[in-house]
Amino acid sequence: MSPLPASASEALQAFQQAAGWEQRARLLMQWGDRLEPLGELERNEDNQVAGCESRLWLIGERHEDRWHFRGTSEARLLRGLLAVLLVRVNGLDATELQRLDVVQWFEQLGLSRQLSPSRSNGMNAVLARMRELSRHTP
Repeated sequence: MSPLPASASEALQAFQQAAGWEQRARLLMQWGDRLEPLGELERNEDNQVAGCESRLWLIGERHEDRWHFRGTSEARLLRGLLAVLLVRVNGLDATELQRLDVVQWFEQLGLSRQLSPSRSNGMNAVLARMRELSRHTP
């Protein structure tokens, strides 16, 4: 795996320094507020990720051989989880995206124990959608 992007390193450092779940939850909300906004037209059925309890939209764009994803959710905590996932995956190529261990990333952030099964399934659905987009985009 390639070294962490700067924004992922920043997230990792912030979450590892947080003392307990309350601070991590606040950090998640702050990171969620940093998401690039999606326009109303982008919040459509084609961009909605199946498998998330709350509605979540994801758009993937390839720049040369690297991927950049944008997304949002109606749920504030889910937006935060999406934000810290995006800082980890943006800039990866399709092969790196296929190999990414999302569980390990959330463990490194100290978030895995607090992820409910439904949120964990949602993040896995988001990663599966990213992988699907990277395989089917010419």
